[in-house]
Amino acid sequence: MQLNSLLYLGILLIAGLLCGRLVKLIKLPNVTGYLIAGLVLGPYVTKVIPLDVINDFSVISDMALAFIAFTIGCGFKRSYLKKVGMTPVIIAIFESLFAVFAVQGVLLAIGTDPQLAVILGAIAAATAPAATLMVIKQYGAKGPVTDTLVSVVALDDAVALTAFSVCVAIASVIGGGKFEAKTIYMPLIEIFGALILGAACGVIFKLPLRFFKKASNRQIITVGIVFACAGIANLLGWSSLLACMACGAVFCNVSSESDSILSVADGVTPALYLLFFATSGAALNITILPQIGVIGVIYVLARVAGKIGGAWLGAVIMRAPKTVRRFLGPALVPQAGVAIGLTLVAQTAAPAYAEQIRAVVLCATLIYELVGPVITKLTLKGAGEITETAGRRKKALTK
Repeated sequence: MQLNSLLYLGILLIAGLLCGRLVKLIKLPNVTGYLIAGLVLGPYVTKVIPLDVINDFSVISDMALAFIAFTIGCGFKRSYLKKVGMTPVIIAIFESLFAVFAVQGVLLAIGTDPQLAVILGAIAAATAPAATLMVIKQYGAKGPVTDTLVSVVALDDAVALTAFSVCVAIASVIGGGKFEAKTIYMPLIEIFGALILGAACGVIFKLPLRFFKKASNRQIITVGIVFACAGIANLLGWSSLLACMACGAVFCNVSSESDSILSVADGVTPALYLLFFATSGAALNITILPQIGVIGVIYVLARVAGKIGGAWLGAVIMRAPKTVRRFLGPALVPQAGVAIGLTLVAQTAAPAYAEQIRAVVLCATLIYELVGPVITKLTLKGAGEITETAGRRKKALTK
């Protein structure tokens, strides 16, 4: 018997909350518990929640990612940008491109078809910000590694989309197709279009705050602006993540009330984030793990090596603190939505390998999503930016 959507959401919320508490007993992040709860209840394990219901919940992902991106963007205050300068930009470029070249290089070295190697390498650049931000928020992490990490994952999408567009054009030519300039400039138009849209929304955001002072009204305004920004971006085929990040970045620099708005937003987001990770866990198809093969294993390992090596080199070049050089790379492991979306685009450039590309990326996503939050926590703890004192303070504030 199939239940109704509200009951499924209720089940996910309660199960996610309980699992989040259980994994804390073994010192794992809440995010891991949310993912496990969804995985266990989902269509690939106990089948409590059917696949078609999970697909119907895709709007939850859009809403949660919009708020995550907006929150990250609000960290780009003018004072912070002056302090860090070009460091996050250079690191983001190096960690993305090294992941691309590492995957492509190893795959080509073992004799993989160049078209397949180029495409998989291109997808390797993407990093998922959601789990990273949730771990940072849960443990109240603070310090140079945390600050740099948030900036790098924010910039990563722009670098990844640009690298992907170039690689898709190369793969198309390798496959016998004609080079089309639009495969290069269209993603750039999408990136700049998303940034301009977000900037406009950030400026507009400030206007109604003059007339609405109550927290409840400001909560409505915040939800409305963030959702509208993401919705318009999706309607135009642009990156909603970049648009919402730009919205937050501009808003925090044109308004002195960004901190209070983030506090208001925190009243909306906890249940939304839990549902996002629980539904993401339910969508993880563990039955495809046997399909990953040698190419999949290489993709997983080479991407991690590229991220770590590229982040280290970028940090060395920019003379970042030693903790940033040592600990930043492992925290860039998570990969999810953007990478899966890129597999759909890749199908047009390499249709013969469409199924293999999707299987490899989906398997890798499953692995990265489950181990990524744990690695991020261990990394930030190793950097000394998660302490028992901070954890107790965070817990006291949430009571």
